[in-house]
Amino acid sequence: MKINVTIIDYGLGNVWSVKNAFEFIGANVKISSNANDIFKSDCLVLPGVGSFDTGMRNLINRNLIEPLNKSVLVDKKPILGICLGMQLLSNNSEEGPKIDGLGYIPGNVIKLNNDRLRIPHIGFNEANSFNENYFSDVLNNNFYFVHSYHYVPKDKNHIISTTNYGKEFVSGVQKNNIIGTQFHPEKSQSYGLVFLKEFMNFTRNNI
Repeated sequence: MKINVTIIDYGLGNVWSVKNAFEFIGANVKISSNANDIFKSDCLVLPGVGSFDTGMRNLINRNLIEPLNKSVLVDKKPILGICLGMQLLSNNSEEGPKIDGLGYIPGNVIKLNNDRLRIPHIGFNEANSFNENYFSDVLNNNFYFVHSYHYVPKDKNHIISTTNYGKEFVSGVQKNNIIGTQFHPEKSQSYGLVFLKEFMNFTRNNI
């Protein structure tokens, strides 16, 4: 069964590389900011490269908050937040302290703090499985990162992976149907494609 994926178009992020990756593994994909497309899809992807405050304002200005809340919180549709998309799942961020996040997975986003290594953190790095979870087999591999901020969940049970860049930071989160990765699966070559396939399997199991 082909999975219908809607990539949320809110004006940030390389949505086409995400679309290409999902199509490569056999999904039907739409890039859309239309509420009906969101409601009709089997799962959602919230990508993003950019600042937290701009991301949230774009979601608000495109009237995406209500359809996202209904799909994710009421209908329990699987959603994958990627990079900035993961950070927007939080309550707030130091990058945009005057605006609230979606609040799907309680926590806040703070700036990477490292005197010895370059910020932003760019390149391939290991995403180590934090505990036994649906993605544990795939997560103990290298993925592509580019970010200056990181997610700090309030509940450690929501952590699915961590990564070391001078200090340990959270690189993956999950709460029920809501998943976020600080890394970019669509830019992570074969391991990234395997992760997206697992997300498709996760969706099938939750339809």
